[in-house]
Amino acid sequence: MTRYPYLLLDADNTLFDFDAANRNAFHRVCVRCDIPDTEENFILYESCNNALWAAFDRGECTKEFLVVERFRRFLAKIHLDRDPALCNDIHLTALGQSTLLLPYAEETCRALAANHRLYLVTNAVASVQKSRLAASALRPYISGAFISEEAGASKPSAAYFDYVFSHIDGLTKDNCLMIGDSLSSDIRGANNYGLPCCWYNPKRQPKPDDLRIDYEITDLRELLYIV
Repeated sequence: MTRYPYLLLDADNTLFDFDAANRNAFHRVCVRCDIPDTEENFILYESCNNALWAAFDRGECTKEFLVVERFRRFLAKIHLDRDPALCNDIHLTALGQSTLLLPYAEETCRALAANHRLYLVTNAVASVQKSRLAASALRPYISGAFISEEAGASKPSAAYFDYVFSHIDGLTKDNCLMIGDSLSSDIRGANNYGLPCCWYNPKRQPKPDDLRIDYEITDLRELLYIV
């Protein structure tokens, strides 16, 4: 008996190695736009980027604003006159070309797909996700992808999950499992919508007190014993 025949999987840093792809994309921006590619600058960029994604998760800004504003803020901090829109275009193109996966992502998805329906649920930029998934080794195992831009809402909002549920026949709140690394979008989204959830926590971060976490894993292969 399959406990959760439908699996809703986050993409970035759950299946795809976004950290590596992001660092490479930043490198390409630096090369093309004549920005010093130092670890100090990358950390500064990440502080701008993460602050804006946190604001996006809270519904305080749009993704279209976020992707350019992060570079505008970063460039202001390092006092360089560059085009933030161009920086963003280079960055997103590089991300879309990266199909690096996290450890055991491919073999786990291949094993799960034998008896489950796998769907990506992601807030990432649509062009990036579509390009990456199309070229990815995961493509044969994914039944569909739900990207916030196309849903008209994003995790953790109930409206996003309303969209997902309206597009998957047979999906119920009892027969699916939300799996992701982000407490603010994946786990909180599952909590908001009343879904069972699994926190992928390879860095072994402390468990928060304000969220329900039904399962916690540090290795993707552990999913095989849960679902």
